[in-house]
Formats: sequence, C-alpha cells, structure tokens
Amino acid sequence: MKKLIEFGKKAMFYARVLSGYEERRIRSYRLDLQKRITEAERKKAEIRKIPEQLILSEVRQMVEEMQAVNKQLEDTEAAINEYFKPVDKQAQMIVEKKLQEEEKTMKQMMHAMKAQALLDNQEAENNANLNIRKDEAASR
Repeated sequence: MKKLIEFGKKAMFYARVLSGYEERRIRSYRLDLQKRITEAERKKAEIRKIPEQLILSEVRQMVEEMQAVNKQLEDTEAAINEYFKPVDKQAQMIVEKKLQEEEKTMKQMMHAMKAQALLDNQEAENNANLNIRKDEAASR
C-alpha cells in the first residue's frame, strides 16, 4: 500500500512537472522569497538611516532653539535700549553742560593768565625803567 501511495505521489509529481505547474509554483515561491529579501533589505536600510535622521532632527531642533534664544536676546536688548533712551538723553545733556562749563572756566582762566602775564610784563618793564633811571641818576 505504501508503495502504491508512493507511486501515486511520484506520478502526480511527474504530471505536475510535465504540465509546468511545479515550475510555476517554484518560480512563484522564488519570486515571493526575492520580494521578501528586497523588502527586508529596504527596511534594513531605513533602520540604518534612522540614527542619522535622529541626529539631524536633534541638530535642527538645537539650531532652532539657539535662533529663538538669539531673537529673545535681540528683543531684550532693543527693549533695554528703548527703556534707557530718555536716561541717555539726560546724561548727554548733563555731559554737554559740564563740557560747556569747563570750556567757560578754561576761557576765564586763559583771560586771567593773559591779564596776569600783561601785568607781569608791565611790572617788569616798570622795574627795568626804574633800574635804568636809578642807573642814570647814579651816573650823573
């Protein structure tokens, strides 16, 4: 009985091979395996790219955060400048007044020094004239 069943199996196999059924089945199985392999390779490549993509996304996120911080700093700096604008104007006015006062004081000092120099020159001339008169009077 076993031999009969085995003979039947072999006969069916030969019939399938001769009809092309077995060849189509093998081809179909091979194509299915090849599709699975390519799909697995594609998934493997995607998995390899994931760390790259994670790193790139983290870098992008950090860059965006840094840009946001820079913008905040610029906004804060602009607000501070705007807040201190009246104070800066007042300070500038005070500095200008001080400079004008110092300039005025310097001019007064220059006039006083010129006047003193003229007085010193006049006094020196008077002393020289007196010395000359004394010498003339003494020589007579």
